[in-house]
Amino acid sequence: MDLEIQDRAFLVTGGTDGLGLALAQRLVAEGALVAVCGRDEARLARAQALLGLDALCLKTDVTNAEQLDEFISTTLTRFGRLDGAVNNAGRSAGSPIATSDDEEWRSDYELKVISALHVARQVLPALETTHGAILNVLATLARTPNANTTPTSASRLAGLALTKALANEVGSRGIRANAILIGLIESGQWVRRAADANVPIEEFYATMAANARIPLGRVGRAEEFADLAAFLLSPRSSYVTGVGISIDGGMSPVI
Repeated sequence: MDLEIQDRAFLVTGGTDGLGLALAQRLVAEGALVAVCGRDEARLARAQALLGLDALCLKTDVTNAEQLDEFISTTLTRFGRLDGAVNNAGRSAGSPIATSDDEEWRSDYELKVISALHVARQVLPALETTHGAILNVLATLARTPNANTTPTSASRLAGLALTKALANEVGSRGIRANAILIGLIESGQWVRRAADANVPIEEFYATMAANARIPLGRVGRAEEFADLAAFLLSPRSSYVTGVGISIDGGMSPVI
């Protein structure tokens, strides 16, 4: 399927590693122009090498409004347009509510909700011109918050509400807003955790899949996420908005 995104421009926060980088590579393979941001200089350099010289890779802390604005404005200056924005920056954070502290919740909300809100607000004028799309990368925990999954599950649920409200607000302007709710999918954070535990990554993933009782019997691949995300950003999904689509191998107990 031709996604019809050649020469269109997209930005991806948290795009220098894992799922964000896989999506950026998928977009580039389709002929799109891509800007990614992250905080780690080594990952930025690796992303630049993988994505090519036409890509914009900018060091950015998404919890810093000035840096985020600079990333967005530099993207618009470089490409002259914007067709899609992906809020992917985040990390897994879960602890018992009784022993968590307020600062842990504030920092998680800043990273996963406020930054996404800020990006959406800033890119709307550009997306209105191109009838573009916003994609928020969330987690299935937003719908099924188990014990010891906050603040992530709470922040991700806020992101889901933000997605639906935004879709209702900007649909008349030709802009779409959707969310992907991920289950257990290969990513850089799992590779690092496996290394910290001195466990081969294949064994780590197999244990994760078994413990989570994933019906498909395996952890998802980053490329599978990238395929779905690229479709939702493309004109081929032009009548899809305001939804949260799970990609979890059937793990989530809700439809």
